[in-house]
Amino acid sequence: MTAVLTPSAPPRAALADRRPSLSRLTALEIRKSLSTRSGRTLAAVAALLPAVGVAILLALGQQPPSAAEMLGLLGTLVAMLMIAVGVLSTAGEWTHGTAQTTFLTVPGRGRLVTAKYAGMALLGAAIGAVVVGTTFAVAAIGTGPDFPWAGAGAAALATVGAAAAMTVVGAGVGAAVANAPAALTGTYVVQLIAISALHMVRPAFAEKIDALQATSNLIGGTTAVARPVATLVGWVVVAGIAGAVVTRRRAIS
Repeated sequence: MTAVLTPSAPPRAALADRRPSLSRLTALEIRKSLSTRSGRTLAAVAALLPAVGVAILLALGQQPPSAAEMLGLLGTLVAMLMIAVGVLSTAGEWTHGTAQTTFLTVPGRGRLVTAKYAGMALLGAAIGAVVVGTTFAVAAIGTGPDFPWAGAGAAALATVGAAAAMTVVGAGVGAAVANAPAALTGTYVVQLIAISALHMVRPAFAEKIDALQATSNLIGGTTAVARPVATLVGWVVVAGIAGAVVTRRRAIS
């Protein structure tokens, strides 16, 4: 009796069936970012430092004017820390030499970059939520029942969204530069020095591209929502595309 041989699945299809899902890759990227001492330390500092700052101000007798303005004042600090969290998630792979293992394990670079961005957005949102919770808790304990909570809900949502956006911006910049110290230095020089100088000569234009100011304005509710949201979205798009394009073209070895 002649055995009937059934054709096996093509190698590419078999590999595609076994490749990890995007959700699993996203979860792995979050775990990877928190697996190093520097990653855990930076995430913890970003989550808890604003609450510590509020506690110090209250101990010195300085009471924030309102919950929204309190978070708005801390927005720049949170944004700067979230940029660093994002940069380390991508540029750290190249700085520490783990990129080769990462990209050979998951050959589809587009899926991996997408997972990194998604993971950093979720991690940034989670850290932003911790910032809101701890900061509001400290304010509630230290200021008493008369503290003005008007606009606290909108400020909390803005803090979470801005933290997610700035973490993705950092991840995009880190992916494009592929060197953590250079990416951090370059980003902070642009944000803190170049754009600050631009505010002196072209204030209207600088207002449109200043991501740190946009974060503070969005959280504090000091301007219309459309402008700071457009600024943050612009940074996310430009940094995300730059990181994806450069990563797809960069040689691994």
